[in-house]
Amino acid sequence: MADGTVLIVGGTGGIGRELAAHYIDRGREVIITGRDPANAEAAASDLGGKARGMGFDLGQPETIATALEGVGDVDKLVLSAIARDNNPVREYDVESARYLATMKVVGYTEVIHTLLDRLSDDSSVVLFGGRAKDRPYPGSTTVTAVNGAISTMITTFAVELAPIRFNAIHPGIVGDSPYWVDKPLDAVIARTPTKRLCTMEDVVDATVFLLENRSVNGVNLYVDSGWLLM
Repeated sequence: MADGTVLIVGGTGGIGRELAAHYIDRGREVIITGRDPANAEAAASDLGGKARGMGFDLGQPETIATALEGVGDVDKLVLSAIARDNNPVREYDVESARYLATMKVVGYTEVIHTLLDRLSDDSSVVLFGGRAKDRPYPGSTTVTAVNGAISTMITTFAVELAPIRFNAIHPGIVGDSPYWVDKPLDAVIARTPTKRLCTMEDVVDATVFLLENRSVNGVNLYVDSGWLLM
């Protein structure tokens, strides 16, 4: 199914959008999704090529099957949608925590479940986690927990749904991403061995490797310039 669709859930901005551009430049049919259908369609129009957009909310997993009804065969599936939840335990917001946990654990799984009849034995899937699972910060309890869950979910998927390949990517601070680009990061750079933060291009390159290399399966790949070494 080498000519099947590349579906990027959370592809309307940031790294997901850059990954979409990579595959569009190579003539692939790409579907990007976001919570807002109009925004997803506008982003697809901006990307051009064989891009199209659709909207659904991973935090409402019961709506996912209906939203994906019009999707055909899928060659590459990327689950890159995120929600930034700064939720200290002392001021714990249950709804915020529930949304993020539902989105990345139940929502990601429901997308895979829904598309199983459109994934082939040669299809590959990449889930996005993050380094907060290994370097927590005040308020990161839910983020740390769900990213830790991603690192183990890929192994259950790879065993249960073999021979489809499942891998996860865990970026560190992506210095040129929309969230981080204007923030003071000198202290982070100082404790990074390469003295440079990873870029969106670095993460796209690593994601493509996980999607394309047919012998890589059940792997958690860290893209952080060695940030946790110091």
